[in-house]
Amino acid sequence: MKDWAAPLIGAALFALLSPGTLFQMPGKNRPLDFMNMTTSIASMFVHAVLYALLLILFLVILNIHLYV
Repeated sequence: MKDWAAPLIGAALFALLSPGTLFQMPGKNRPLDFMNMTTSIASMFVHAVLYALLLILFLVILNIHLYV
């Protein structure tokens, strides 16, 4: 059996946390913009930090596994 939790969680977080797709933090004129399809260096950094923290939460702290 293979553990599919890491690739599935990683892909889902990558899709949800891509800057400008669903939300952008920090936004151009506001702290949070929704679906503006643009990005900035600051936004890329914030989203990368959130991505890393959520991966650590799901895969290391909560130790989620999905065997198929």
